[in-house]
Amino acid sequence: MKVSKAEIVISAVSEKQYPSDRRPEIALAGRSNVGKSSFINKLINRKNLARTSSKPGKTQTLNFYNINDILYFVDVPGYGYAKVSKKEREKWGIMMEEYFSLRDTLKLTVLIVDIRHKPTEDDRMMYDFLKHYEIPVLVIATKLDKIPKNKKSAHLKQVIDTLDLDPEDTVIPFSAETSEGKEDAWSYLSKYI
Repeated sequence: MKVSKAEIVISAVSEKQYPSDRRPEIALAGRSNVGKSSFINKLINRKNLARTSSKPGKTQTLNFYNINDILYFVDVPGYGYAKVSKKEREKWGIMMEEYFSLRDTLKLTVLIVDIRHKPTEDDRMMYDFLKHYEIPVLVIATKLDKIPKNKKSAHLKQVIDTLDLDPEDTVIPFSAETSEGKEDAWSYLSKYI
């Protein structure tokens, strides 16, 4: 997809702040520092619409990005970041549960994992949570450029096995550096727009 318009519309913390224009939404979830912002920026050909940070836990709201006036990317807070207080994490949990369980314009969630590492218990919980709510899931395995090409299959198998991925779900290896996986990602996402 050629993106000619991409802008942040609102950073929401509750349902009453969500956009009301009924466009399809694709949520992006993943651990802090897994490359969600880089994934968004690469897909929409922008350097820093979604702010990247070396400090994990930067996204603390549901950030709605208007893409071409036809859909929203919804960047949700990264999970698994220890330096956030327990109270703050509980607040995020409630905010995310409200969004994922109530939002009928949510068409797909992109679960972003780091291909270099075995998915964490938090990644597994997020995947199971999405399956529980019957939300379609696409797994994007980022940082592909950081592993040797001959290790790609083994790393992908580790992601699939650790998440106990349903056969109908897809994993796309992705690199924000080389753009590998970008076309595959758009072609998958376009089915939900």
